[in-house]
Amino acid sequence: MKELNLSPGAISEPEMIPTRFGYGDGLVELGRINPSVVVLGADLSSSLCVDRFRDAFPERFIQTGIAEQDMMSFAAGLSLAGKIPFVSTYGVFCTGRAWDQLRTTVAYANLNVKVGSGHGGVSVGADGATHQALEDVSITRTIPNVTVIVPADYQETLKATIAAASIRGPVVIRFGREKVPVITTRETPFTAGKAEVYREGKDVTVAACGQMVYESLVAAEILSSEGISARIINCHTVKPIDSETLIRAAKETGAVVTAEEHQVMGGFGSAVAEVLCQNYPVPMKMVGIQDTFGQSGDPDDLMAEYGLKAGNIVKAALEAVRMKKG
Repeated sequence: MKELNLSPGAISEPEMIPTRFGYGDGLVELGRINPSVVVLGADLSSSLCVDRFRDAFPERFIQTGIAEQDMMSFAAGLSLAGKIPFVSTYGVFCTGRAWDQLRTTVAYANLNVKVGSGHGGVSVGADGATHQALEDVSITRTIPNVTVIVPADYQETLKATIAAASIRGPVVIRFGREKVPVITTRETPFTAGKAEVYREGKDVTVAACGQMVYESLVAAEILSSEGISARIINCHTVKPIDSETLIRAAKETGAVVTAEEHQVMGGFGSAVAEVLCQNYPVPMKMVGIQDTFGQSGDPDDLMAEYGLKAGNIVKAALEAVRMKKG
């Protein structure tokens, strides 16, 4: 495996921490180094961990209440006054309820607003379909000027949050609620817009984002036992996507699988397909939500129910390799 300072026991015995903790801790670090950073909440401060920033910098925290559209517009005004506002709410609200404000007020003017898009994917668990953001990546990546980042774990969410303040223009950071494996460290490379190869391979490429990066690493171990060498790429930045790394992987492995905790239509897999079909088409399979809403349940059970586990990636990889061989 390529040495990228992955955490000890990253696959076999990973530490489990929610990615939302990385968002909250990242905001506190930002608050210490950048006095222009302000945080807005929509009555979900504890759930999204922005109460950590509120407690550290109360004079730079604004509670708007359950008014996501107003919060997004408020943030637009703050950005025009020279602040770096982070609006924080669930993904279904910031990309659904406040879509017009995100598109027309923030993105059209390319304002310097950052969006903490929480509770992404089915792994939210008991909150159910109404609160499980499964369409948010497709919604945001189609809006001009918007950078979309889907971090793999706690450490990467922290890094993405800090990095967002230095990216000019709107940035959406998607993260989840439940504990997920920590596969990286503070030293693991992270650059917005740059995918990282976490494992080299020659037979098939698995490109993933979010907690599906961990599932992909587990899948690579299983595939290795079956004589299949899988390259694992962490594509944390869905937009702008790292076309160079993806095209090179397609040329060198000849088959690609994408993995995301999101609808397969319009999401990360579609973004990868757009790159490859125009530059270097290869057999490709997509692992993700298959045109359905979520439901209430245990997070791990839901991941299995919707085909988002390592075994599903293994199956897709084997099919892609067979397609390659014709």
